[in-house]
Amino acid sequence: MKRYRSDTNESMMRHAYAKINLGLDVIRKREDGYHEVKMIMQTVSLCDKVTLTMNDSGVITMDTNLSFLPSNENNLAYQAVALLKDACHVNQGIHIHLEKHIPVAAGMAGGSTDCATAMLIMNQLFHLGLSRKELMDYGVTLGADVPYCIMGGTALSEGIGEKLTALPPAPNCKILIVKPDIHVSTRFVYENLHANTLTHHPDIDGMVDAIRANDLTGVTSKMENVLETVTETNYPVITEIKKTLISYGAINSLMSGSGPTVFGIFRDGESVKKAYSLCRQKYPHFKVFTADLIRAEERRRNGRTKRNNG
Repeated sequence: MKRYRSDTNESMMRHAYAKINLGLDVIRKREDGYHEVKMIMQTVSLCDKVTLTMNDSGVITMDTNLSFLPSNENNLAYQAVALLKDACHVNQGIHIHLEKHIPVAAGMAGGSTDCATAMLIMNQLFHLGLSRKELMDYGVTLGADVPYCIMGGTALSEGIGEKLTALPPAPNCKILIVKPDIHVSTRFVYENLHANTLTHHPDIDGMVDAIRANDLTGVTSKMENVLETVTETNYPVITEIKKTLISYGAINSLMSGSGPTVFGIFRDGESVKKAYSLCRQKYPHFKVFTADLIRAEERRRNGRTKRNNG
């Protein structure tokens, strides 16, 4: 029995929000080769746009605004649509349009958030009736960050990233994001971390307490990322950007994920605008963005549907 309405052709667009890590710890390397992590994930307003359009072809097609991105089964958004199309017996064709703005391979979960967003659209557009937990269970089969990207907001992530605890919204602040023109291999970073011999670990529990207390100073004072011990050593520009952002008024600055993106936390819009202008001048070849924090409910309720008259 079909689980979706098929009497009209429709399109739906949703924003696919990026994430930053306010804190990132690697507890240990497990015997199976996976790394056990403990980190604070935060959705920010820098986003891609994912649009799905029904049609009568019965097949999945895709295009993007960046010619170097795959537009087939090698793209996570395509994989998400194919997974739910098959699992929920959707017979209609689906065209995916991906408008990419999140830097690629930047430690901001760009591919994972596109994947999560495609799942959210499929569920809404075709009236699949899947719960958030069901979507997250499907999502983890495609990537460890996908369940978080479905959840959104502020969250504690544990295990290999699949154990998620929703937290209250992080204290209000403004974000400045700088992506240098280098590529960092996540695999290289983790292979060179030597997680089981680390002598210092970020105070993730203390950051959780600060978030619950709505204490911005408490949060920023505990911003640490153990992966910086590898990435900064091999890419000194990351250290330089962090120092620059602090000199431009950031309360603190950190690398997101395995890098190379760096972000700074600012108290207000005026200070972040000034820092943005200075960074654009200092780093003309880097990608520079300002962003706000996005709450979980904003992450999940941003779809726009329109009837396709074509």
